[in-house]
Amino acid sequence: MRALVQRALDASVRIDNAVVGEFQGRGLVVFVGITHEDDADTARRLAAKIVHLRIFPAEDQSGEFSAAELDLPLLLISQFTLYADTGKGRRPSWNAAAPGDVAAPLFDACVAELRGFGANVSTGVFGADMQVRLTNDGPFTILLELDPQLPK
Repeated sequence: MRALVQRALDASVRIDNAVVGEFQGRGLVVFVGITHEDDADTARRLAAKIVHLRIFPAEDQSGEFSAAELDLPLLLISQFTLYADTGKGRRPSWNAAAPGDVAAPLFDACVAELRGFGANVSTGVFGADMQVRLTNDGPFTILLELDPQLPK
């Protein structure tokens, strides 16, 4: 699994001009890509990594805190394009991305795990044409990648 994590000051996702997920104030926008070898354990580990990632500075600059420690919201968006292969030619290949019938339940499992940690999570709609708006804070963007083959 791959997650593109962005620290944001606000964010929203729209489908057909209707807001389906949003937050105001600090939070995380997370784009999640899923590949063929991912499983429920990979989703669990990714969720733990996201919610406990210490990337928010303290007001007094005394350290960094996680979204969990600050009770900050998350907006998760499924994004198969994180597994684009652009190494050959001009047209990306999507072969490394898991098909929807595999990826959708794993995306839902990641959301459920985050909520199990107590996170306030909103999402887009898996497979929908979405318009995502966010104000990146920093800018601050991190690519997380979990290999399901590595020891836990």
